[in-house]
Amino acid sequence: MISRNQPAQLRLAAGFPAATRQAWQQLVLDVLHKSGVAGKQATPAQAEEILATETYDGVRIWPLYTAADVPGQPVGVPGLAPFVRGSRAQGPGTDGWDVRALHAHPDAKVTNSAVLTDLENGVTSLWLRLGEGGLGVPELADALHDVYLHLAPVVLDPGAQTAAAAEAYFELAAERRVPASDLAGSLGADPLGLAARTGAPADLDLAAALAVRCARGFRSLRAVVVDAQPYHDAGGSDAEELGASIATGVAYLRVLTAAGLSLAEAFGQLEFRYAATADPFATIAKLRAARRLWARVGEVCGAPPARAQRQHAVTSSVMMTCRDPWVNMLRTSLACFAAGIGGAEAVTVQPFDLKLGLPDDFSRRIARNTPIILQEESSLIQVIDPAGGSWYVESLTAELAAAGWAFFTEIERAGGMAAALSSGLVDARIAVTREKRADAIAHRHDPLTGVSEFPNPNEKLPERPPAPARSSGTAGGGLPIFDYDRDFEQLRDRADRHLAATGSRPVVFLATLGSPVSFTPRATFATNLFQAGGCETPAAGPGTDPAAVAAAFTASGARVACLCAHDKVYADAAAPVAAALKAAGARTVWLAGKPGGRAASDAEAGVDGYVFTGCNAVDVLRRTLTETGVA
Repeated sequence: MISRNQPAQLRLAAGFPAATRQAWQQLVLDVLHKSGVAGKQATPAQAEEILATETYDGVRIWPLYTAADVPGQPVGVPGLAPFVRGSRAQGPGTDGWDVRALHAHPDAKVTNSAVLTDLENGVTSLWLRLGEGGLGVPELADALHDVYLHLAPVVLDPGAQTAAAAEAYFELAAERRVPASDLAGSLGADPLGLAARTGAPADLDLAAALAVRCARGFRSLRAVVVDAQPYHDAGGSDAEELGASIATGVAYLRVLTAAGLSLAEAFGQLEFRYAATADPFATIAKLRAARRLWARVGEVCGAPPARAQRQHAVTSSVMMTCRDPWVNMLRTSLACFAAGIGGAEAVTVQPFDLKLGLPDDFSRRIARNTPIILQEESSLIQVIDPAGGSWYVESLTAELAAAGWAFFTEIERAGGMAAALSSGLVDARIAVTREKRADAIAHRHDPLTGVSEFPNPNEKLPERPPAPARSSGTAGGGLPIFDYDRDFEQLRDRADRHLAATGSRPVVFLATLGSPVSFTPRATFATNLFQAGGCETPAAGPGTDPAAVAAAFTASGARVACLCAHDKVYADAAAPVAAALKAAGARTVWLAGKPGGRAASDAEAGVDGYVFTGCNAVDVLRRTLTETGVA
């Protein structure tokens, strides 16, 4: 029974002191002192600095955000400029976002069967890769057999075959007597994106002609796509992807309006395609920032303010891994979640076996069901702009927008996107980020589960038919493709070839010293590290007797050893055990842990190097494989 004396408002924090930032900083600093991360001279105000991280764009990510961190510029409301909070006032609404399935199988019959299965099971639009790396243009009609073009929007990805693909699509629609007003989707003309990916000359006039044709005769059909994936796939940062996409969009606006389209018509002919990654907050902020930037372009151009950027988000190809491909399901789920929360109108989830070849029915089913589950079972579409009001997201969005705009203006000063591509400006800028990203992956600051972390060297990968290759900068002069798992996959490939040739994997012997309590943490670390290179890691077991450890090393057949123990055990046992291992024929002796003050004595005893959290794992593994006799 409720008391009549109960207050009208219940204060949840009544009786507790008010929380302050300074109090939080002091509590955090106490923990950092105990863990040894912060020195004794560190102040509470420095606690946040110690925990802060930095993105590839130089954006600082702080451990705590409050209302004081909200950016000064207005974020608006959903459905109104600057469209940070989404292009529709009602958010995704009851219909959700467009579930768009990508099809690239070169066999028209296989593609048609997969297309019909997708449409019957929740897919709402089709994305067809034509020409190189996909289906032949003459087979378009067979691939779309029994597909109702007035119900299923079709987005073409024709590459160099843009003109032929557009004509084939128009002819197919005419043969089936589909009313021009009912034809929806996109012809996929993206000459600058093609130039970025392959180095081919950009035919902007063709894109303009198709845009005029669509604007004049097909009210629901777009002609042009601004594909930012080449910049993401080359290893670029979020801001570089944003800046390049906005510069490309502006270049298209210029050529479309010069061809006779109004600003409103030109804006209506563009769809932007962005990569969605397993970093959900970065993806959410990137999509929100992209809409802000495009709204600013519209404002400067004098375009009608109702023109929001139309976005198609695609789960990143380069974040996918070949090893332990099942983890890709988790990566794409996170990316799809972020794309939906970020406000993309269309979302494509790529199959988890993307890196292995052409997907099978199971992987396609998982890919199409992922967004459906997120929408219908997780109820993501029931909330308008779920990220709105998050101090962290709003701050990150504003900083990404500023960094993206800075790169866009740099491209404009260089003469526009076509000039920036041909001069090498874009490649040079992204190359710097690519090297930073490769270094972070090598040091496992950017971990890859199943590849650089927690690998399974004895896994049996699913077999898939090889996928048709697409041109990239590695062969055609455009931007390269930087797969995040590249260096670790090469190491695993070396180990696999050694296994095929000799019948055994390369071996790194773990000289576990002292008791299990002493060596287990570092032995676990070393096992994880060396197995990322495809090595077996037999262990000596408890004990510190140099002769016994050396005998176990000899019995293992290894050429490389790694000492694993607590620092207190190393003080007495590391030197004699390392010397015994060298005497037993060890070519390299690693020590798990940082050198500290004993580096000189360790080196004298035979320790060749150290492995620890933050070391360059790729360099360690390359050297280790070479020392174990792996070609």
